[in-house]
Amino acid sequence: MTLNLYLADDDNEDRELFVEALDEIDVPTKITQFDNGVDLMDDLFSTIDLPDAVFLDLNMPLMNGFECLTDIRNFPRFDDIKVIVYSTSYRLREVNQLQTDGANQYIQKPSSFEDLKVMLHKSLVSLIEKNPSAANPAEFVILV
Repeated sequence: MTLNLYLADDDNEDRELFVEALDEIDVPTKITQFDNGVDLMDDLFSTIDLPDAVFLDLNMPLMNGFECLTDIRNFPRFDDIKVIVYSTSYRLREVNQLQTDGANQYIQKPSSFEDLKVMLHKSLVSLIEKNPSAANPAEFVILV
């Protein structure tokens, strides 16, 4: 099974590292990248082949990750899409709010490439095996 993933992040270097890490882990994926939330949402509304999961940065221009999450969760058409917040910031209040708003997982961008591979692998395996839910706090935050 190949996972169809979307990545929305305005930092080109972070997107490149993310894709390189995906290439090095043993989970088949197809990745589509966006550098802002507006383009992400335009694509979601116009495509038939919806992604299995969206990795979503919080701090983006035009439309931030909080706004994208709200829009995704407001349309039943997107109910099956897992939303994984992928951000440098980690504020407990925000993380709790994201979980309440319907995010399925939260990954704080790690400081090393090896840690990124470990975190992505954990996240993707849980998507495949456990079908994580925002209701399960033990699986919400992915740590190294």
